[in-house]
Amino acid sequence: MTQETTFDLPALDAPLASISPDALTAFGDQAVALIDTASDEKTLQELRVNLTGKKATLTALSKQMGSLDADAKKQYGAYLHELRTRISTALDTKAQSLAAAALNAKLASEQVDITMPARGITKGTLHPITQTTERMKQFFVQAGFSVATGPEVESDYYNFEALNIPSHHPARAMHDTFYFDAHYLLRTHTSSVQIRTMEKSEPPIRIICPGRVYRCDSDQTHSPMFHQMEGLMISKSSNFAELKGLIHEFLDAFFGKKMTVRFRPSFFPFTEPSAEVDILSDSGKWLEVLGCGMVHPQVLKNCGIDPNEYTGFAFGLGIERFAMLYYGIDDLRLFFQNDLRFLKQFG
Repeated sequence: MTQETTFDLPALDAPLASISPDALTAFGDQAVALIDTASDEKTLQELRVNLTGKKATLTALSKQMGSLDADAKKQYGAYLHELRTRISTALDTKAQSLAAAALNAKLASEQVDITMPARGITKGTLHPITQTTERMKQFFVQAGFSVATGPEVESDYYNFEALNIPSHHPARAMHDTFYFDAHYLLRTHTSSVQIRTMEKSEPPIRIICPGRVYRCDSDQTHSPMFHQMEGLMISKSSNFAELKGLIHEFLDAFFGKKMTVRFRPSFFPFTEPSAEVDILSDSGKWLEVLGCGMVHPQVLKNCGIDPNEYTGFAFGLGIERFAMLYYGIDDLRLFFQNDLRFLKQFG
């Protein structure tokens, strides 16, 4: 329980009409002297309450103004106003003095020792996801692919319809989508960039499409926002053997060693035939790393490309997935927590 400070306050117990100007001046002198003795802000605040608050002598005298005649009101109103102003000014001046003293004391206690060695400047580094993306891009650019980008807010047509995924298609269940309305959404894959590129470019086409994508999923291995890199090649001679060779070369180059790889038959509405690609881990377990296949003829038609003249293959992979495998990370959420202790390990 906090104990209140007691003060030897000046007193004016007589009725207002009987108090002389000299008595009021003496009251002000005593109040100002008392204020000057305040040693800290708490004491000063208690003085402010006792001298000018609702139960203060000045307040009690002011309440007697209503019982005075017009001449007395004018006379004592001036006296009381002058007294209140003098006390308030003394309180404010003392408050400024105490604040300045406290600041000077703080500055004195926090002086910088210029003889101490400097802390140094920490060098920034690229985020591990950016490093992984650049490592992937380096391989594919050297293989003749160019980098294509597109909008992250996408239409239903480019994200689904043009990729052979109409509204009634069961493959829609594979995508937990963030919709803005019936026609616009946050893209669930960068395949939409492939569609836009095929629409405006003449074959042959050789592109990769890295970027952010969004799905309603969040746990140790999933995030509502993550990164994908998809690839597309369209020509008159593209075939599955070429696709397999490219993926083998990429996996060997990315992991820096000869990888054991297998292709499992799978289903994607925009490729036919389709496959999922697994690698054999050091522990002897197969790990799925990407999906691929030959571009579905209907997708080529949707983009104005004759499937009787051109063929193509496509592949897609999760960049976080590869970063986790490459760096030995078991929790995807670490990439997005901005913990400097984690990020500094990738300098």
